[in-house]
Amino acid sequence: MALLPILEFPDPRLRKVASTVTDFNEKLEVLIHDMFETMYDARGIGLAATQVDVHRRLLVIDISENKDSPLTFINPEFEVIEGELSEYDEGCLSVPGFYETVSRPRVIKVRAQDQSGKPFEMTADGILAVCIQHEIDHLEGKLFVDYLSSLKRQRIRNKLEKEHKKSA
Repeated sequence: MALLPILEFPDPRLRKVASTVTDFNEKLEVLIHDMFETMYDARGIGLAATQVDVHRRLLVIDISENKDSPLTFINPEFEVIEGELSEYDEGCLSVPGFYETVSRPRVIKVRAQDQSGKPFEMTADGILAVCIQHEIDHLEGKLFVDYLSSLKRQRIRNKLEKEHKKSA
């Protein structure tokens, strides 16, 4: 299959809102496979289609130690089950090298479709809940840096822009 290029902040394409997936076909299966391969290669635990410049409501996650528990969420939505917030140090494949503390709801219920289009629901907590919320944010054109102060966000932006110029 193929490794896909991952867009990096502040690329404006990361701000594009993803559209609903309506075609559940072989092309979608290839994209899902390529996204998992890309995520594993980059040592990530989640990847939204937006991050690979495909603006469809699709995300892949695998929080397992052995990378043997892949989860696919198509057209995902969530609701907060427990309003209590948990803080986690979040990182992002689109914001490489930066980790910052973000507060998110601790327990959520997710509704989505699998790769054949079949609807499913699940309750998630801990790191899985954080990861799902983080990736759904990508589908809405939002990044974890948006939860930070404008000063921190600008500092990260400046450092990444400097790195991009060096590698260009």
